[in-house]
Amino acid sequence: MSAPEVNFSDLSNKPLAVVGQVERSATRSVRIRRRGKDVQDLVLVTEERAAQVTEVVTATTRMFLALMEHDDVARTLATEVVPAAFPWVRFLPKEDVQAFVVELVETLAAAESLRNPAPVANLVAAWRHTAEVHADPALAEILQRDGEDLGPVPAPSEPE
Repeated sequence: MSAPEVNFSDLSNKPLAVVGQVERSATRSVRIRRRGKDVQDLVLVTEERAAQVTEVVTATTRMFLALMEHDDVARTLATEVVPAAFPWVRFLPKEDVQAFVVELVETLAAAESLRNPAPVANLVAAWRHTAEVHADPALAEILQRDGEDLGPVPAPSEPE
């Protein structure tokens, strides 16, 4: 179920109509479309729905972490079922899948304590990129070659 969409100008020109859409929406949210390069859309959501989402994520994370801390079988099972949640792990070596699960659990615990999902999203993206390298044999071979360190990479120059 996706949220209804409105243009950013609707939010400033017809704010009551947009708020009405939020309140009538099944998701209790509206996507605010913004124009421009490198400009992200916004989501307007009721405070109650935001609190519900936070509560569900927190409860799910805490239950998962408790299972992982409580039971060796749960830890083994998590490693075995992680491909269902993250299909790209099939391209990782087995020891990397285990490292991903351990790092994911640790990051989930730390991020949940801050109530900030960004570290988890960053971790998943980094491991997905690692899987992309393993999925491409030519790229993996290039990156595994011995070579010399050429030092720090300079910052990119400003576009003209």
